[in-house]
Amino acid sequence: MSKRIILDTNALMAINEFKLDVFSAIERGMNEPYELVVLDGVLDELHKIMVEQKGKYKLSAKLALSILDAKRIKIVESEGNVDDFLVTLSEKGQLVLTQDVELKKRLKKPYLTIRQKKKVILVE
Repeated sequence: MSKRIILDTNALMAINEFKLDVFSAIERGMNEPYELVVLDGVLDELHKIMVEQKGKYKLSAKLALSILDAKRIKIVESEGNVDDFLVTLSEKGQLVLTQDVELKKRLKKPYLTIRQKKKVILVE
């Protein structure tokens, strides 16, 4: 059975901000089958950033959305606050990839994060 990896908004924003191929970094970091998914709430956050922000944030959100579309990443329905929902999924054993310091404190280990702006690691 493959692990489900849920991509958080700021991990997707890191693609442009860190010039990091998050998908290749996950591939190198995982030694078991996995499925990448994104919450519909994360898509909403990215669209909101595109509308409300300027400069690199707007560009990062736009790039993340186009990559998710091009790679046909599966979209999963979420309800309520995105971070709260990610914590719930984490407690059910799903892996969350995030850069959010406050969210990482709430997640159940293991989870994934980006280190040194160039690799994805599993925090256990």
